[in-house]
Amino acid sequence: MSNVSFEAPRGMRDFYPEDMAWRNRVFDAWRAAAERFGFQPYDACVVESLELLQRKSGEEVSEQIYAFDDKSGRHLALRPEMTPTLARMVAARQSRLTFPLKWYALAQCFRYERMTRGRKREHYQLNLDIIGSEDVLCEAEILGAAVSAMRAMGMPDDAWRIHVSSRALLGELLAASGIPAAQHTAVFVALDKRGKISDEEIAALLREAGLDDAAVSKTFELLAVTSLEGAEALAGAGSPAIANLRALFGLAGQMGYGGLLQFDIAVIRGLSYYTGIVFEAFDVQRRFRAIFGGGRYDSLLALVGGKPTPAVGMGFGDVVVGEVLREVLGDACPVARRGYAVGYMAPEQRPAAVALAAKLRAEGHPVDLALLAQKPKHFFAKAGASAAKYAVFLGPDDVAAGVAQAKDLDTREATPLALA
Repeated sequence: MSNVSFEAPRGMRDFYPEDMAWRNRVFDAWRAAAERFGFQPYDACVVESLELLQRKSGEEVSEQIYAFDDKSGRHLALRPEMTPTLARMVAARQSRLTFPLKWYALAQCFRYERMTRGRKREHYQLNLDIIGSEDVLCEAEILGAAVSAMRAMGMPDDAWRIHVSSRALLGELLAASGIPAAQHTAVFVALDKRGKISDEEIAALLREAGLDDAAVSKTFELLAVTSLEGAEALAGAGSPAIANLRALFGLAGQMGYGGLLQFDIAVIRGLSYYTGIVFEAFDVQRRFRAIFGGGRYDSLLALVGGKPTPAVGMGFGDVVVGEVLREVLGDACPVARRGYAVGYMAPEQRPAAVALAAKLRAEGHPVDLALLAQKPKHFFAKAGASAAKYAVFLGPDDVAAGVAQAKDLDTREATPLALA
């Protein structure tokens, strides 16, 4: 028999303790930000109906995900994203829920895709969604929570930006250029590939969607607009989409993150169900994929069989933000020290060490109790590399006196600590 590989399956990840430090940094920031902004947690099964996913993304989605039939012949898949599941859950209880909803989930998702930098075949993501309101304050709240999470992770404001546009605005501009609404979705999907394929290939996709050469040329001219003022000059001062964007920028300023927003008409978002404001966050040098992205999707609930309900949401994956954090903060994850490491010199001091650990734990402190007697230098070397804030090492004199020294592993200062 050939040797069994010790590697995780291609595109999947193992998380050793040093990896968990980064993951916990991201997850803790996600959860705290979501709850700070009033979002309620939910979760769902990781296996989803393939029919639901196809209804939302089309038949071709089965080629991009882990799809399978179970032993009863049901067509299922590992969820590639959380939004269809959320729509299903809301539609199932739509008549009993109180709207608007503010829900969040930390979900593991799977996609069978070609891997590139920042893309794995599995990842975790924060999903934030507000369902049941058309007000642009919903977009502002979701972006505010995302900003709060980024800041909690230690990401400096000058390292990244949120690029904002509007499907509705681009639709207005396309219509003004003579491109009928029936072709807009195909145009959005083609333009979202910009940067991934050449402009010549995008032009070919636009022609396949029914655009003539003049319309293709006009579409690329629209993408050259660089400011909200320039977009307004084309759309007109009475544009509802422009008014929504201006309202969002105003709210972001009031909430303390206006400097992070940047109008970018080239933000399209490839999923066909987006209907209004869309956004993506990038590092300022654009060395990585989007850190997070989302937008308004007012038609999705009706698409899966529910009642038409306005909604806006975002997905914030752990892979890209982890890479950006390492780039900005360095490879070693900054860890806030807390709790105690407790060790002892000889078996005779073990009962006192166990009793001290029990006492500290009962007081609510995390304690890493040494499992065997050690020399002081070995104990303090291991404690220094741990997440403990204090190190307590018991020798015979400490036990006899009933008092040990709690050494602060940051400042090296020692404080007396009663053993009883």
